[in-house]
Amino acid sequence: MSRQLWKPGNMLYPLPAVMVSAGSLEGNQNILTVAWTGTICTNPAMVYISVRPERYSYQMIKDTGEFVINLTTEKLAKATDYCGVRSGRDVDKWKETGLTPGKAEKLEYAPIINECPVNIECQVTEVKELGSHHMFIAEVQGVQVDDAYINKTNKFELNQTGLLVYSHGEYLSLGNTLGMFGYSVRKKVKGKKKATRKK
Repeated sequence: MSRQLWKPGNMLYPLPAVMVSAGSLEGNQNILTVAWTGTICTNPAMVYISVRPERYSYQMIKDTGEFVINLTTEKLAKATDYCGVRSGRDVDKWKETGLTPGKAEKLEYAPIINECPVNIECQVTEVKELGSHHMFIAEVQGVQVDDAYINKTNKFELNQTGLLVYSHGEYLSLGNTLGMFGYSVRKKVKGKKKATRKK
């Protein structure tokens, strides 16, 4: 098997394609799409987003120290892409996408996006100026979830929302479930036969 060596680059895929909502001190609100985001700590719950300083929402986030990470779905794919390729300086992304801002429970300036199944309300604790992007490290202040995905046993069915991911320039939906966390080491129940499909 032959391989090629490429120059250094970001090839860590797939990534969550999220819409980040922000608000300004003056009351303006905007949405930007980012894939440079992730979890960095469990306790306290902390996340990050990396944003180019020239992005319209950058100064909003820096001034207020707030943003919301809104998880996206297959149904929101077009809006997700639009908010990544159009600037809030030129268009009203809320109007153009049909998305609606909602009230964050723990933040003062940044709104949530009502159409998203999960809204992660974040308070910036540190900004790292790394190069092309600046990393906003934040502590999660609260998480809002859509009641439509709460089942009869009060479990939140996140993986039934049709989550969207970004990989090498393309938006993709999640595939089939391959296993549950820890399934590789879980002991098999004696006497339980593997189900076979009748032909």
